[in-house]
Formats: sequence, structure tokens, C-alpha cells
Amino acid sequence: MAGSNNQPNDLVRQHTHDIELGVSDVLQRHVTRHVVPTKPVSQRKLNFEHKRPRIMREMMAEATGVFFYVFPGIASVASFTLATTNPVAGVIGVTVFGSLFQIGWAFALGIAFAIVTCAPVSGGHFNPAITICFAIWEGFPWRKVPHYIFSQIFGAFLAGLMLMACYWPQIQAAKAIDIKEHGTAVYNGGVASILCVFPNPDQTNQGYLFFQEFFVDSYIGIIIWACLDRANPFVSAQSVPFTIGLAYATMVWGFAGNTISTNLARDLGTRIVAAIFFGGEAFTASSSYSWISILVNIPATIFATGYYEFLMRDSLQKIQQGHAEHKDGEEGLHRHISKVTGVDVANPAWETNRGAMNTADGVREKQF
Repeated sequence: MAGSNNQPNDLVRQHTHDIELGVSDVLQRHVTRHVVPTKPVSQRKLNFEHKRPRIMREMMAEATGVFFYVFPGIASVASFTLATTNPVAGVIGVTVFGSLFQIGWAFALGIAFAIVTCAPVSGGHFNPAITICFAIWEGFPWRKVPHYIFSQIFGAFLAGLMLMACYWPQIQAAKAIDIKEHGTAVYNGGVASILCVFPNPDQTNQGYLFFQEFFVDSYIGIIIWACLDRANPFVSAQSVPFTIGLAYATMVWGFAGNTISTNLARDLGTRIVAAIFFGGEAFTASSSYSWISILVNIPATIFATGYYEFLMRDSLQKIQQGHAEHKDGEEGLHRHISKVTGVDVANPAWETNRGAMNTADGVREKQF
């Protein structure tokens, strides 16, 4: 009888390809799952962590984050560029080793990994321009700005050194070929361009290069600032790393062939490495183009974040969602709403309806 009672269930399982669930049922009755408990935190560990200077942790996180962002990106550039000096390239084709599409993804995922790994400690700036903008718009302490910028440049510098160590034989071979055929390794497409960017031979107008860098950096800056807007309903904390990474990737896919930098730390840190191994020409080549790749990112990002702050930010919504408060507290918020709506917010009825944000919706309508 027991077999006949179980038969319909077994037939259903067989029909739905779930017959293996019978084995699972047996295992659940006879096998106990053992989970290793989390190791208790000792007082010694707590004391050690408490004694670490906060600024040191933040600087290490910024340096590590920039390393995580820059290293996979320039490694992808290296695999693409050095394929021309690899004997295998002539057999299986250069495109197997990389493309701008691959390079864009390498930078994008590097940025995402950097944010996921290091942002909980330092805030995840990873760009001197972003650090400066946080100081301008969000109250980030100016006294910390030099520490962050130094750490970011240092992280990119370490990424450049690590790349040179990993690809040293191939880089030396490529350098010899470049010097033999072009007289220098410092040009766009040369081995030095693995570390930092140089304009194409036909890009002699620095005004054009400035405009291109400014636009690309502004585009990325607006997306970053929108992602960091806590009142933005379309971006979750989990999606921020990948959204920002894809913003960089889209600009790489669209403009890397025309020369872009996008980050002072990423360019300056690796350009110093290029100067060490390939000479000062890394800074002076192409009519000293390096000043554009190093510095333009700062005014462009300030412009982008200012554009968002002045034209797109909804601070009232930010206050309503509990992500900020009025500088003068509740009294200041009451004065503002009374001024723009004509509603007496001191009236208890307003407090009753406040949770539904009816009055606040009216504020936004009258503001815009």
C-alpha cells in the first residue's frame, strides 16, 4: 500500500524530471548539515583595529581601489598592444589578444571591483576630481583632500610598476622594435602608450583634444553624481559600482581611439612610471599633451557636478527620504515650505499629512 501511495508522486517527479528529489528526501532524514561557526572576535583584534589611524585606512583604501581600477585596464591595453611583437600573433591574429571592447570592459569591471572592495572604507573616490567635488558640494574635509589625491596617484603608480614587472620581457622586445622603426617608444601605439595616453599623429590641435577630454569627463561626472544621489529611485547601492563602471566603458568604446584619459590619478601615476622607463618624453611628447590628460579632468568634473547640483538636484526630495536635513533643522524646513506653498506648516493638520508628502509635492510643483 505504501508503494501504491507513493507511486503517483514518483510519476509526477519523473514527468517533471525531479525524480532525484527522492534521494534528497532520504539525505535530509539521515544527514546532518554541519556549518562552521564564525570565529569570535578577540579583544586583541578590536584593540588593534581601534588603534589604526582612520586617515591611514582611508589612504590605503584609495590607493588599493585605484590599483584595482587601473591595473586590469592597462593590462588589457598591454595584451592588445604587445600582440604585435608576439610570434604567435602572426599565426592566430592580433584580435585574439584584445580590442577596445575588451579594454572598456577591463576598466569597467576594475572600477566596479574597486568600489565594492574599498568604498566601504574611504568612500570610493578613486579620482582627484571626485575628491575635490565632494569637498565643494558635500562637505568632505578639505584637510583630507591632499591625502586622498596622493594615495590615488600612488595607487596608479603601483599599478604601472606591477604591469612593467609582469610584462617586462615583452615590453623590452616591443621597445627595441619601436626605437628601430620609429626612433622612440613614446607615441600612440608605441609601447609607452600602454601606461599612458598620447594623441594620434593627426591630432595636433590641442583645443580639439581639450574639448574632447572635457566632454568625456563631464559625461562621466554627471553619471557618477546621479548614481551618488540617494534620492535617485533608479539606482540602488548594489548597482552603483557597475553603473559607474559602464559609464567609463562607454566612453572608452566611443573615444579611446581618439585619445582620452578620464582620471588625473590614472594618467599621472602611470605617466611617472612611463617617464622612469621611457624618459621624460612621456611628459613632453606631442607638444606637451600631458597637461590635457592630467588636468582637464578636474574642471570638467567640477562643471559636471555643478550642472547636476544647480539644474537637476532635488534637495527637498533628499530631505523627505531622510538622506539629509535642512541646515536650520525642522524650523528652516517649515519656513521654506510655508514660503513656497502658503501653507501654515505649524498647523497640526500639516504634520498629520506630512507622511504622504502631499504638501511637499506641491512644493516641487511651485518650485519648478
